[in-house]
Amino acid sequence: MSADIRQSIIEQALNEGFAQVGICRPDATPDTADRLAAFVDNGWHGDMAWMAERMNWRGSAGALWPEARSVIMLAEPYTPEHDPMEVIGHPDRAAISVYAQNRDYHDIVKKRLKRVGRWLIEKHGGEIKVFVDTAPVMEKPLAAAAGLGWQGKHTNLLSRELGNWFFLGAIFTTLELPVDPPGRENCGTCRACLDACPTDAFPAPFRLDARKCISYLTIEHKGPVDEALRAKLGNRIYGCDDCLAACPWNKFAAEARDIRYAAREDLVAPKLAELSQLDDASFRQMFSGSPIKRIGIARFLRNVLYAIGNSDEASLSPYAQAHVTSEDAVVSDAARWAVDRLENSTTGQA
Repeated sequence: MSADIRQSIIEQALNEGFAQVGICRPDATPDTADRLAAFVDNGWHGDMAWMAERMNWRGSAGALWPEARSVIMLAEPYTPEHDPMEVIGHPDRAAISVYAQNRDYHDIVKKRLKRVGRWLIEKHGGEIKVFVDTAPVMEKPLAAAAGLGWQGKHTNLLSRELGNWFFLGAIFTTLELPVDPPGRENCGTCRACLDACPTDAFPAPFRLDARKCISYLTIEHKGPVDEALRAKLGNRIYGCDDCLAACPWNKFAAEARDIRYAAREDLVAPKLAELSQLDDASFRQMFSGSPIKRIGIARFLRNVLYAIGNSDEASLSPYAQAHVTSEDAVVSDAARWAVDRLENSTTGQA
């Protein structure tokens, strides 16, 4: 009977739009707590204090909800239809991480999870909790334990069937379900993702120092970025796809099934000049329903100004100059840095 339940869960999840489903026990990742503790002890979490808080929950899915008996992990592809690295060669344009080029995935995946969860309760009983990257749940180790793939050398989850362009969602349930065998690591000697990182954020394979990661620097980090790293940001203003795009397993990447993940035309390679002129109201309007909205106008402009400074385009200097007197100290600092860098580049001193 339990095998039938498992199969019905898979069929329902696939019908709802998920591409892959796996099941594990809440205690299937016993080394997670130690790995998390080492990450925090090294200071690799940077300003993300929330990673250090409630470490007992984050390090153990069983501690988060002791009544849970099974964890259903689900994958949803957002594979881009365009080459995400092409924009890097256009320094007057902004590079935005693929996952943020349309609707916020948190809302899309969570609604889908809730539908599967409601069906599960109605069909088989039990209680559930659903999670999408906002609670103290380490989805990637759980997904690997549930057989969806393995954590690659870039620490992201890889799948032989999906590549690495996919979101993860979790359904915790009090039902005792059959589990899947864990995924096996298949990176071999490849180090394409490590070599692709512009800031050398990987101190070793399978280890990430978030303090150097462009995704962290442009999204989570609130203050000014270390000057030694600013030039390495290039034109990346929100997130970074370099390590994901470099992975050879993407030759098996599955197509995104939800049209809401298709990139908005205006976010594939927007002009830095235009982005620099956004005020709070126009920023909120442009990024309504987007994860980008969460970082706020000040952090967004900081990132745009760093990109302008890296553009080597003297014509963009006035757009940076316009923010030198900003009331926000971080924005003003970024503007001055951009103006100085452009001036130096035109005199051959950069």
